[in-house]
Amino acid sequence: MKKSSHYLIYTGLALAIITHGAQAQMRIEISGVGSNQIPVAVAGFADEMLAPQQISAIIKADLGRSGLFNVIDAGTVNDVNNIDYAGWKAKGADALVVGTVSALADGRYDVRYKLFDTVKASQLSRQDQSVPAQAARLAAHKIADDVFFKLTGVSGAFATRVAYIKQEGSRYKLAVADIDGEGEQTVRMSNDPIMSPAWSPDGSKVAYVSFEQKKPVVYVQNLATQARTVVANEKGSNSSPAWAPDGGKLAVSLSMDGHTQIYTVNAGGGGLHRVSDGTGAAIDTEAQFSADGQSIYFVSDRSGGPQIYRMNADGTDAKRITFGGSYNISPRISPDGATLAYISQREGNYQLYVMDLATGQETRLSDSTDDLSPSFAPNGKYIIYATEAAGRKSLMVVSVDGRVKQRLTAQDGDVRQPVWGPFLR
Repeated sequence: MKKSSHYLIYTGLALAIITHGAQAQMRIEISGVGSNQIPVAVAGFADEMLAPQQISAIIKADLGRSGLFNVIDAGTVNDVNNIDYAGWKAKGADALVVGTVSALADGRYDVRYKLFDTVKASQLSRQDQSVPAQAARLAAHKIADDVFFKLTGVSGAFATRVAYIKQEGSRYKLAVADIDGEGEQTVRMSNDPIMSPAWSPDGSKVAYVSFEQKKPVVYVQNLATQARTVVANEKGSNSSPAWAPDGGKLAVSLSMDGHTQIYTVNAGGGGLHRVSDGTGAAIDTEAQFSADGQSIYFVSDRSGGPQIYRMNADGTDAKRITFGGSYNISPRISPDGATLAYISQREGNYQLYVMDLATGQETRLSDSTDDLSPSFAPNGKYIIYATEAAGRKSLMVVSVDGRVKQRLTAQDGDVRQPVWGPFLR
């Protein structure tokens, strides 16, 4: 079997080669829109220039990126208690977002918003938030999430974060940022490669692989305290961490027995237990728990080439899931357990596919040729992944129906191995 860069990442033995510049912001390019876009007028919030961030601009950007809304600039509505429903409906808006911002004596900001249904001439929602200056963007994202939910019935994911890998010169960085690329923070910086970030279910920790001990070792790091724990440092390779839904354990891929197999380990270290039962020289790796914790999806070459399998969480009853193409890796399961995302090599291209697990129907979501590392949004409606085109590495976000695509390109460099964080709790 030809050991391409994708195969090496699949075995967990490769070094991640990622380049990225020092700037935090990303340039976002949007292509495609959803069917039946909802026309939403978003007014400038009264006195929003008092805050360090323009709340209405962030809301507009969030809703616009989703592809589900036709965002209408509504100017400024100073009297949010007397809405001209007929007038806004005549302007083509089915919904109207208005709000106010005021500075509080303690340095915080009071951000208030209302959502109106112009068709039914009624108020749909309201939120009042008192936030410190550094949380102004988060307040706007939460408002966009509320609008998304009230108008679609699906939870918004604008207030979530993404973790990814960067390389700045000869130094590697594990970073987290808002899902729009803003507010980047460094989790870990090293002269040695870092790879395979994985969020804990509550979003408080990130597991990852570091080569700082001149071999791959799995760590868990607390984002608030920066404290970190070695959870897997066995003989050979320690790779591919994935959290169990309860946050108490991780699945890891270890080669301590001579060929890579899947184990579980306590999130604080210890309690190592082998799960997969690959025989001979078969490699079992890239484990991912189902949302209910009852199953583990993984990659194995036991059939001759890398394919995706599913087994019970105790390692029993392993069954092959992918049959389209001879090379399928990087399984990721949607939060509702209905859809499998993965990277498939076909006709020499590595592309993002999804499979309806009930029917086995496959759909190709990308039109690029070198895709890696898919990760579902916590609402299950979007997938972020890494790709390369014309020598340029970037992140892509695509809706699960393939209609909406966003390219996130760093201002100065490249980013790789994205993983979408959970809903904030």
